[in-house]
Amino acid sequence: MKQSSRRRGRVRRVIIVVPSLFTLASLFFGIWSIVLASQGSFYLASWWIVIAGVLDMLDGLSARMSKTGTKFGGELDSLVDIVSFGVAPAMLIYFLQLSSLGPYAWVFCYAFVVSVALRLARHNVQHDESPRAGFSGLPSPAAGMTLATFYPFTRTDFFQTQLGDLPWPQILIFLMIALSLAMVSQIRYARLPGIGLHSLRGVLGLAVNLTILGFGIWSRDIFFFPLGIAYFTYGFVRTAVIGFMERGDDDESERAAAEGTGPAIVADLKQSGRRRRPGR
Repeated sequence: MKQSSRRRGRVRRVIIVVPSLFTLASLFFGIWSIVLASQGSFYLASWWIVIAGVLDMLDGLSARMSKTGTKFGGELDSLVDIVSFGVAPAMLIYFLQLSSLGPYAWVFCYAFVVSVALRLARHNVQHDESPRAGFSGLPSPAAGMTLATFYPFTRTDFFQTQLGDLPWPQILIFLMIALSLAMVSQIRYARLPGIGLHSLRGVLGLAVNLTILGFGIWSRDIFFFPLGIAYFTYGFVRTAVIGFMERGDDDESERAAAEGTGPAIVADLKQSGRRRRPGR
């Protein structure tokens, strides 16, 4: 009995360490990306940030599946994310485009990293947020990988024939500012749908994930940057649509109240009923 319990204890300790190993591997690729970007190897530097994002996803997935998530692991994950999805993509864009804009262009990189840090600090204190409720603000891995996959996108024929003449240094500054604001905002972003075979929702989630995986393997250079822009834009569009619908509901309620119909009549009846009770 004692030997079996000791064995189970050792196995559990190994399982607890696994998520942190994924996290540290993500940090490794984030640092390697910075080194490669400083040497001008932008293509590999871009994809190492994407690899860091995959490892970050595996980190959370392994912790949830094994039910071994710890506060230490959560804090370590946040510290690593600042490097892999804050500093690394910011330095990549700086060496790639912004260094030619003057001695103070690095300030935009600083603002992006600060937004990543604020986003992660806020996430860490929101313990009551349900994992299925989505994200409050653009997730930092999504923002970092959107910037990272810009350079592979520039290597495609579509970019060089259709978009190559645009003022990309200025556009990237605007994009960094927009991503920074999205991260620190309260805009809701959905998670990737869950995978399963026992419900329609799970099958649809499996189809979505396999589609992303397929395009990511076969057309990765032209696929990931537009996907990041689409996900970033989705949050703003969703918020605008919900706000418009709520505004329409408020206008309808005000109109019903002004006409003396709907909820206003019910409220009047309740108030009159309360006024009559003392006289009974």
